[in-house]
Amino acid sequence: MSFAELDAGELARLAEALMAERARQAEGLNQAAEEALKLVPALARGAVRKVLFR
Repeated sequence: MSFAELDAGELARLAEALMAERARQAEGLNQAAEEALKLVPALARGAVRKVLFR
């Protein structure tokens, strides 16, 4: 089956599922980054956060 064979409802459900997964992945990456920042000395965290998360 290809995407061209999907009806509008199926395409909408697929788009919603993809957006939800991207949001979940982004949240996981943000949590991992915050955990990694705990390894950086407290005085340097602000500067490191600015460099990493512009």
